[in-house]
Amino acid sequence: MFVYGPLATFAIILSLLVISGIKILKEYERGVIFRLGRMVAPRGPGIVYVIPIVEKMIRIDLRTVTMNVPPQDVITRDNVSVKVNAVLYFRVVDPNRAIREVENYLFAATQLAQITLRSVCGEAELDELLAEREKINTRIQTILDAQTETWGIKVVLVELKDIDLPQEMQRAMAKQAEAERERRAKVIHADGEFQASEKLAEAAAVIATQPAAVHLRFLQSLVEVAAENNHTVVLPVPVDLLKTWFNKA
Repeated sequence: MFVYGPLATFAIILSLLVISGIKILKEYERGVIFRLGRMVAPRGPGIVYVIPIVEKMIRIDLRTVTMNVPPQDVITRDNVSVKVNAVLYFRVVDPNRAIREVENYLFAATQLAQITLRSVCGEAELDELLAEREKINTRIQTILDAQTETWGIKVVLVELKDIDLPQEMQRAMAKQAEAERERRAKVIHADGEFQASEKLAEAAAVIATQPAAVHLRFLQSLVEVAAENNHTVVLPVPVDLLKTWFNKA
């Protein structure tokens, strides 16, 4: 049976305290170190040592964070009320500044993204918001990146996720799209009629210079009528005979 004296107990406590300073940081982690309240250079990855009592370490994840920006009520420049949400991708590039410059960089990035989303979308018209998403995404990313640079955060990407329109606006846009399709159909039909009339005029000009072409066209018409298997009886009468008859009358 062993009896530990005060010196042995102190040695054990000191050993445990020294061992507790050994930390293991993953490849994507860095340790922000405060030594007696003063920030020193970050440490990691791998095995690092934090002096017990004297130093304190905060782990920072350097991987890209995917953050969903909640739907925001936005009034566009042409006075249309919509709900817009987005996805924000960012990562910490300077662990010390991410801790020193802002209290909670995750919460701060979320709030800033919501404000910027409302501001940028409110400056655009509805058609621009729907058709030029890439432009809106780039603008939001540029503004966020400029604001978060002082926090040691890099905004990698911003993507508009959903744009919810009021029911009245959806019906109006559906009517507009239908009217546009009808307009295009009428234009195509009119263009086809115009081209057909041009071809008919060219054919008439050719036939007028070639009398035999009229008889060939007449015979072709007879073949087309006979091919339809109907009960129509066609009696071909020479045009010259009709002219002679009318002249005598």
